[in-house]
Amino acid sequence: MVEEQTFDIIIAGGGMVGAACALALIGQGLEIGVIEPRPPRTHWHADERDLRVSAINRASQRFLERLDVWETIRDLGVCPYREMRVWDALNGAEIHFDAQGLNEPDLGHIIENQIIQRALWESLSACEEIKLISPVSIIDLETEAQGIRLRLSDGCALRARLLIGADGRDSLIRSLSGIETQAWDYGQRAIIAHVQPTHWHRATAWQRFLPTGPLALLPLADGRCALVWSADEDYAAELMALDEARFNQALTDASESRLGALSLVSQRLAIPLRAHHARAYVRPGVALIGDAAHAIHPLAGQGVNLGFMDAAALAWAIQMGLQHGRDIAGLWTLRRYERARRGANLLMLQAMNLFKALFGNREPAIVQTRALGLGLAERLDPLKQLFMRQALGLDNEFA
Repeated sequence: MVEEQTFDIIIAGGGMVGAACALALIGQGLEIGVIEPRPPRTHWHADERDLRVSAINRASQRFLERLDVWETIRDLGVCPYREMRVWDALNGAEIHFDAQGLNEPDLGHIIENQIIQRALWESLSACEEIKLISPVSIIDLETEAQGIRLRLSDGCALRARLLIGADGRDSLIRSLSGIETQAWDYGQRAIIAHVQPTHWHRATAWQRFLPTGPLALLPLADGRCALVWSADEDYAAELMALDEARFNQALTDASESRLGALSLVSQRLAIPLRAHHARAYVRPGVALIGDAAHAIHPLAGQGVNLGFMDAAALAWAIQMGLQHGRDIAGLWTLRRYERARRGANLLMLQAMNLFKALFGNREPAIVQTRALGLGLAERLDPLKQLFMRQALGLDNEFA
């Protein structure tokens, strides 16, 4: 019989949030394992681009700096954006955000996911306190008096005092732990691609709210823009069926030619937009972070930022548990994490749902109200500064 290896903590999922959580836990004398079915690519051709990008805010940047991976990420390629322009397609109202209003160098960075993942994975691989278990999948879990026992796809079994589910929106850990979710379908798809604008993007994030869903053009370091066009299902299907020339024209028209003519320089992908929120983040011996705990609409680009703050908060709660002689897998420890994050994440979920419903409404009274609201926010600098501070995460206690 093969001896079963035992860890203090096993993290299911070595994506951006799971990998960051593992690095945040080092230095406390813990044996940590990370299980990942599909190890990320760490090398690619110079002209290869990842269609999936993240808008990393200041709170996440500081977290990645503490993990000693930010310099690597920056060297691999980031695009700071200093301004953001948001406008309404039905009433023309517009709001302009500028980092200078907060005396900040930027409003965040647009980064290809593969770059963040590579930097984190290389750091994990070099860390003696972390064992990477990949490529292998979890088949089942059993809760025992001493912790959690996992059965793996290669026939092996592992034990851990604490299991952290960082395995995405369709989390197996969440399901096997019996944690229910509140879920809803937005009835939209996000079309993602890279496009080349005629005019320079001016290190600015551009977002236009259309009745069928928001269109975002996010600046990239090479002068391209990452497109995230959220559209109602039927309209998304129509857009995906267009040939390249007609799609380029539809996109240019939808952006009101703010950056001139826009041309595809990549394939297009259409991703269904669904949201969920776990009814609990923790069970004895189990904690959920990132998309395993919550998934939101991409219109504000906050998904991975929420996940990174989950990772930071859980690492903090475990550190507090160790300092107070508490069980790292017990509810005294884990509920400190849940209290710190569940309410904040729920508030963001509700805000995104409100924005989606508000800007998708074509009723004349609502359209006029939006115009008044955007106009008022544009004129009130303190209100704009509050919005920017929230988006940057400047007041986040785990930043």
